[in-house]
Amino acid sequence: MQITISPSRPSTADTLVIALPKDLPGSLAIAAGQTVLAGAKAARFAGDAGSTFETFAEEGGALLRIVLLGTGSGSDADLEKAGGALSAKLLTSGAKHAAVEFPVSVSAEGAARLALGAKLRSWRMDTYRTRLPEKSKPTLETVTLVTVDAGASDAWARRSALADGVALTRELVAEPANIIYPESFVERCRHLADLGIEITVLDEQQMADLGMGALLGVAQGSVRKPRILAMRWDGTGGAVKTPVVFVGKGVTFDTGGISIKPAAGMEDMKWDMGGAGAVAGTLKALAGRKAKAHVVGICGLVENMPDGNAQRPGDVVTSMSGQTIEVINTDAEGRLVLCDAITWAQKTYAPEVLIDLATLTGAMIISLGDQNGGLFSNDDGLADDLLSAGKTSGDPLWRFPMSDAYNKLIDSPIADIKNVGPRGAGSITAAQFIKRFVDEGVKWAHLDIAGMVWADKPGSTWDKGATGFGVRLLDQLVSDKFEG
Repeated sequence: MQITISPSRPSTADTLVIALPKDLPGSLAIAAGQTVLAGAKAARFAGDAGSTFETFAEEGGALLRIVLLGTGSGSDADLEKAGGALSAKLLTSGAKHAAVEFPVSVSAEGAARLALGAKLRSWRMDTYRTRLPEKSKPTLETVTLVTVDAGASDAWARRSALADGVALTRELVAEPANIIYPESFVERCRHLADLGIEITVLDEQQMADLGMGALLGVAQGSVRKPRILAMRWDGTGGAVKTPVVFVGKGVTFDTGGISIKPAAGMEDMKWDMGGAGAVAGTLKALAGRKAKAHVVGICGLVENMPDGNAQRPGDVVTSMSGQTIEVINTDAEGRLVLCDAITWAQKTYAPEVLIDLATLTGAMIISLGDQNGGLFSNDDGLADDLLSAGKTSGDPLWRFPMSDAYNKLIDSPIADIKNVGPRGAGSITAAQFIKRFVDEGVKWAHLDIAGMVWADKPGSTWDKGATGFGVRLLDQLVSDKFEG
């Protein structure tokens, strides 16, 4: 779906959308027409964010679809919700071109936020649906924002880049594991070089030479070869020497390995690379809007399978950091991938700030459900920045505690560390594991987004399926704290 901006309603528009705030003032009767507003009132439409009222009228001898769209208080969140409702209402309705008018003054940024909601909610994957009924096929091709505000184009350009980043993340997460695996994940991201992103790829032999025994231990049961994908965006022209680094868990399919998962629901494990997907999408968003920041995104990409050569419970592996790990449970594999990816990131880029994202623990879903991502950090300032960015962006986080008492739970009797602790505090002990691989002086945060990357029902700006969680959060953090 294309978003355009025009000072007047295009003659090709077959649908007129009138964006109206909550508790409509009577003076708006002229804007929508007395009959339309009377019908809306009878249908109890009151302008609540995301609410709609639809009718038809004749204009110039042609039938015009008219939709009243509630924008609530006019806040950014309400405008995005309204845009999402617009797409949900019209995407498969038969409408092809909707023009959105704003009788009540809306800023350029506000109009762009409405467009962002519409663009995000319109994303869907029909690639493998060969018998989709005609009435279920998308028809909406264009949404035009009718505004004379000269800043609307610039405001939308930034939001459009963000939407493109979210779309890449959703695409990577939604694809089945026979399509997206470590090597194809890398190839799917190659186009980012066209935006000015420098791409580096490590293959299995290079990782072995570096001593990445933890990551390679996870990968050894699969015929799909592991990869490290690093993407560097420097929008500062070299002025900022030290990048902020994002590291994503990219387990493209997780059977659990020898500690195999139950069959029911295992198909969902194609999205166990949601952290890596968010990192790739964030880099696309930053480059697309030419962010004046220096950022590196790193994806640790593996497939976890129960082959005859697979890692066994009880095995001891040596990580790139030199620390030895007793593998108690092969289904606690994400932290094994992350620890080597983080060590490589620190040795290669020497970051002052490092943030990892991972669909790491089922315990996080038990704790927070699908309402917040979990946040763990060794720095209060960074944690506060992330919490703030979460609130602003709509990708919310909730902070969890860390302490030496939790850390002791993952001491191993035969190695430096074991990869799981007791049943209790599973998300916290996972974070404590990762923290052991963070260098002294590095400000670090771990985001456990296990409950956030996939939705079983539609939301205001996503349909069922991949949500793209994390891209908006990291883009907002970069905008708030790392752009010059």
